[in-house]
Amino acid sequence: MGTNILVIANYIYDIYYWLILINIFGSWFPQFQSTKIGMLIGKLVNPYLSVFRKFIPPLGMIDFSPIIAIFAYSYIGRFALEGLRQLLIMLGAF
Repeated sequence: MGTNILVIANYIYDIYYWLILINIFGSWFPQFQSTKIGMLIGKLVNPYLSVFRKFIPPLGMIDFSPIIAIFAYSYIGRFALEGLRQLLIMLGAF
């Protein structure tokens, strides 16, 4: 049971990571952002990215906040998944 929870959490983590990357690369193509899938991805990802955009303003045409957001998501996400794994071990779910 605990393994299934961890696998599902890891899938969710990976899917959101790829959605962030798709949104970042999609921002290079304005026509992508106006499609239904582009708008859906934007609605899912932009609240997370906007946290970083508040503190890291763009420098001219270059926005470094998504890079920092990806690093933060990788670090915090892996830390959270490991914490979940340790919690499941403590609860005896493994």
